[in-house]
Amino acid sequence: MESTQLKQQLKKQIVEFLNLTSVNPEDIKDDEPLFGEGLGLDSIDSIELIVLLSREYGINIQDPKEGRKVLMNLNTIAEYVTQHRTK
Repeated sequence: MESTQLKQQLKKQIVEFLNLTSVNPEDIKDDEPLFGEGLGLDSIDSIELIVLLSREYGINIQDPKEGRKVLMNLNTIAEYVTQHRTK
């Protein structure tokens, strides 16, 4: 899957999976931080994103430090999925 296509798919999945009713997928910028001042996600959302990556792409993130690096923004998630997906 092409990077742009993967990012669009991830945006839709994030909005649906996290039930972000006030956010449209196209509102999520590729380099915008997902946590804190960016999209405003919290620690519970990070767990749900890890579940999403496991369920949809066969990616298991066990190390919290690795998780923080992967979940920084949409670009980092898409790059990690491209390199590690099993589905």
